[in-house]
Order: sequence, then C-alpha cells, then structure tokens
Amino acid sequence: MKNNTLFIIKTIPVWKVILYVLLSLIASAVTAAILFSSTYYFQKQSGSVAFIMNILSPLRAILIPLIFGLIFFYYLFLFYQVEKKRYVSIEFNHMIREVELIANGNFNHKVEERAEAGLNQLATHINNVVIQARKAIEEERRSEQIKNDLVTNVAHDLRSPLTSIIGYLKLINEDEYRDEVELRAYIQIVNAKAERLHHLINDLFEYTYVQNKETLVSDQSINIEEMINQLVVQHRIQIQAANMQMRTFIKSDNPVIVGDGNKIARVFENLIQNAMRYGKEGEYIDLIVRDSKETVEVEVKNYGKSIPSVDLPYIFERFYRVEKSRSEYTGGSGLGLAIAKSIVTLHGGEIEAKSAMGTTSFIVTLLKKSEANS
Repeated sequence: MKNNTLFIIKTIPVWKVILYVLLSLIASAVTAAILFSSTYYFQKQSGSVAFIMNILSPLRAILIPLIFGLIFFYYLFLFYQVEKKRYVSIEFNHMIREVELIANGNFNHKVEERAEAGLNQLATHINNVVIQARKAIEEERRSEQIKNDLVTNVAHDLRSPLTSIIGYLKLINEDEYRDEVELRAYIQIVNAKAERLHHLINDLFEYTYVQNKETLVSDQSINIEEMINQLVVQHRIQIQAANMQMRTFIKSDNPVIVGDGNKIARVFENLIQNAMRYGKEGEYIDLIVRDSKETVEVEVKNYGKSIPSVDLPYIFERFYRVEKSRSEYTGGSGLGLAIAKSIVTLHGGEIEAKSAMGTTSFIVTLLKKSEANS
C-alpha cells in the first residue's frame, strides 16, 4: 500500500501539490481558529471545561502545534483521496480501452500491471482469461487441423481398397477373365480388399469411441497374468504362421487392476499384432509382467528392426507409420497404437515406447486394484 501511495503522489503535478499544501494550510488555520474559539467560549461557559484547560495549559506549547499538524495532514489526506479517485478512474478507463482491444481479437495484447492493488489484481485476472482464451483458440485450431488430417488419411486409406474392389468387380461383371481359376483369384482379391476395408472402418469406429472419456463404464477386477496367458493361447496359430515364438515372463504375485477387460485386452492384442508385423526378423515376442506396490507393468518386446528415434515421439499418433509408404502389406490401419494409448489413458495409466539396438518395447503401466478404487 505504501508503494501505491508513493506512486500515486508521483503522478500529481508539482503545481498541484503546492496548491494542495497551501489549501491545507489555509483550511487548517481556519479550522484551528474555529476550534480554539469554540474552546475559549466553552471555557467561559463551563467550569469543567475551564478546569480541564487549566490542567492542559502547561502542555499548550506542544498541543497547539500537534493539533494544527493533525488538521493539516487530515486535509492533505482528503486531497490525496481526491487524486487517488481520479487516478483510479483514469487507469480504469485505460483498462477498458485495453480490454476493448483484446475483445476485437488482439489476444496477444497483455493488460499492463497497475500500482493500485485492486486494479492490478483485475489486470492479472484479465490476462489469465486472455491466456486461457488463447489456449482455447489454439486448441480449436489444432483440433480443426487434426480433423482435416483425419479426413485426408481416411480418404486415402479407404480409396485404395475401394478402387481395387471396383476394378476387379468390373472385370468380373464384364467377363474379363480367362477361366474359372482367374475368376476365383479375382474374387479372393476382392474378398481380401473388403476385409481390409472392414478392418479399417472398425478401427475408425473404435478410435472415435475410446476418445470419449465417458465410454469407460465397466468396472471389473482384471488379473493381468491370466489375461496375458489367454492372449498367448488365442494368438498361437498366428504366431506359428509367422514363424515366431511368444514367451511370457511373470514377475508379479498379484497383478490385479480394475477396468474394462475387453478394452484392456484390445490394448495387448494391438501391441502383439504390432510386434508380429514389425518383429518377424527377431523371431521372439516377449510378454513381461512386473508390479510394484501401486502399479502393474506389462512390457511387450520384439527383436526386429528398431524404430528410429525421430519417430518415437509420434508413434502413438493416429495414422502415423514408421513405414512411410502407407502400404497395406507393411502396415496396418495406423490406428492400433493410437487406440491402445486412448484405452490406457481412460484407465488412468501410461504407455511408452522404447527402441534401440534391434529391440522395441511397449510398456503399459496400470494402477493396481486398491489404488484404482481409492
């Protein structure tokens, strides 16, 4: 408050300060004269007042200047309040102009700090609102860009199989095949393309579904060890067909979490499929389960070609592929890892990727049952 007072005093012109001092002296002299005259009058009229004045008469040399000084400073304080009110009014009008500037779309403008505490607090709150508004606008622009990218990527991935399906169906419809063997080959190609299209559409629906935080409605106890063992059995034929082996390493006594079993299973299915797709050279897929007091950690590791460090920060983004050709033979829909991350996030967990020296690991960390329930 002291600094505010000094700042406001500094804004008052010198001539006005001199005027206020002179006016205060004059007003103080008039007030003191009236006060002393009244005291003299009551002293004549009242014995009690006369008695009190006689007691205070030895202190008259001190009391008179003290009273005059108090009156003088009181008038100076009144003039200061007038100037403070004027200063606040000017600053408030200035802030209104600054807010109008922001309201016109200049969100990079910042309201200046003020000496007066109340105005400074208001300026701080306005700046915080502007910062939040700017963040919201940037997020909206980012969402719009993401939407545009999503449409572009979906159109690209849908167009390729649809073009093939239409082309081969046209050949079949126009009897453009040599024999029944070639006809069956065309039908098999159409079927494969249709299955890929069906898989992509399902992934799109699932990705959109898991983006909604309210979709996590199931609240089951899930034993991660049992789930991993079931997934190993379910993928046995696929693993054998890929000439790979799946190994499990359970380093946990009680790997139980709470959540949606189907969604959590989808996370590990996607990670296993990803390991099969990109880790064929390494032959093995390792599933490692560890736990701590509060979390269960599952690591899906393959020993194929490493993911370049430049790609790791983006590996969980939708439609991002390390293999840039977007080939249907070397990559999936581009949504598997994005779906996995969304599901893990819905469960309050974390997922990260590490890759180096011919080893790639996806590590999923989930809260244990007791922690998740608290």
